[in-house]
Amino acid sequence: MAGASVAAELAPTASVLVLEREKQPGYHSTGRSAAAYIPSYGFDNPSLRFLTECSLNFLAEPPADFQVETLLHRRGLLSLCPPDCAVSVETELEKLQVVIPNIVKVGREVIRQHVPIINDEYSKSGWFEPDVFDMDVHALHLGYLKALKQAGGQLVSNCTIGALTRDHGVWTVSTDSARYSAPVVVNAAGAWADELAALAGVDRLGLMPLRRTAVLLDPPVACDVSAWPLVMAVDGSFYLKPDAGLILASPADENPSLACDAQPEELDIAYAVDYAQKALNLHVKQVRHRWAGLRTFARDRTPVIGFDSRVAGFFWLAGQGGHGIQIAPAAARLAASLISKNQVPPDLEAAGFKRDFVAPDRLNSRSEEVGGLFEAAAS
Repeated sequence: MAGASVAAELAPTASVLVLEREKQPGYHSTGRSAAAYIPSYGFDNPSLRFLTECSLNFLAEPPADFQVETLLHRRGLLSLCPPDCAVSVETELEKLQVVIPNIVKVGREVIRQHVPIINDEYSKSGWFEPDVFDMDVHALHLGYLKALKQAGGQLVSNCTIGALTRDHGVWTVSTDSARYSAPVVVNAAGAWADELAALAGVDRLGLMPLRRTAVLLDPPVACDVSAWPLVMAVDGSFYLKPDAGLILASPADENPSLACDAQPEELDIAYAVDYAQKALNLHVKQVRHRWAGLRTFARDRTPVIGFDSRVAGFFWLAGQGGHGIQIAPAAARLAASLISKNQVPPDLEAAGFKRDFVAPDRLNSRSEEVGGLFEAAAS
């Protein structure tokens, strides 16, 4: 998503080539997303909050050439307090309502209306966020790839980069079948972003891929889950979501991983099933489907978007963590504007976004300065 979106934004005014290592784009994290737009997700991180807010209009009403009326379909989010949860519902809700006023506290009766088969110990208290949406990730990704092609950009799939060098102000990328040159390289390699940097002779930023697991389970007989909201534990221990008549369950795991084609491990599958059975009146006889994906984070869990100050023409667009889909429109516009105009788009600037929030340099010598900026924006 990151590479396709920024390429589509740049293509109308620049010559753009996207190199994809897989046979088809979107094979890894993009194709394994939970596909939800959640304003409260990362609300205490100003960069993520502003990028999420400034992506909403695009997702609600995408350009005509995306050929869909909207990429969002209302789902709602029900956050529940599990037994022995250390998080205070009142305290957390009070913080949330400062930036998202329409989140409301709910009790047992409302919780049961949303999820009739919820178990008693999980239905004591929580809150409901109405403006949470399912996202059509495939249409968003395909729309960007179409826009890239229509603007004259190119996509080359199934290519492995063997070398990435810079000479006389020009980068040269050598693949297994060709060589390409350009003054700017955009590193949108996801879990492989640090590896690509090292190949280019650029210092790694310490980006960490974390594996997350999900499974699909059958609901009880005659139980229609289609109208359920997304359900999350307020302590972040698990989430559940309707998915084509089944129940998607995840233990919200974050297990360090090498960059790879992530596969689910049996223990994490068992955790997903266990959480679902504890929260719901549900007896799991089989797991219909299981998968895992990598969510890549910088150490401050904030995206990395900007030119590397140490090596000319090397631009980072990485470390989106679990936010990459819902912030894609704003992040792509930001990256394209920084590359072509060296400025933040007006709507992001008006919202309070500062380029230093996401600058690669913050992960080196300027970490304390940017930390202060975060505190100021959050207040």
